[in-house]
Amino acid sequence: MQKTYYDPADLKKFGKISEWNEELGSKFFDYYNSVFKEGALSEREKSLIALAVSHTIQCPYCIDAYTGDSLKRGITKEEMMEALHVASAIRGGATLVHGVQMMNKVNKLDG
Repeated sequence: MQKTYYDPADLKKFGKISEWNEELGSKFFDYYNSVFKEGALSEREKSLIALAVSHTIQCPYCIDAYTGDSLKRGITKEEMMEALHVASAIRGGATLVHGVQMMNKVNKLDG
């Protein structure tokens, strides 16, 4: 019995997303695969970025995939954790900076 919405086995089914719309699925995977090819950034750097972003968007499938990919590319657990903290700091800062909107609203209503 499945205890959570997330099922690790579903990650292996990602390619099947094209079955219901082959044209758009193919376009997505062409783009996706192009993004992760060596370029100005190495494939290793892109994997680490993907891992950090995966945590920020809280996608368990992506976390699973890019943790494994990062390990295959020789990224250490210390590098992974540091990238996670960078993502966390940006996410926290983005939350806090929106507090300015709250402060503006309170000041407008008080004034």
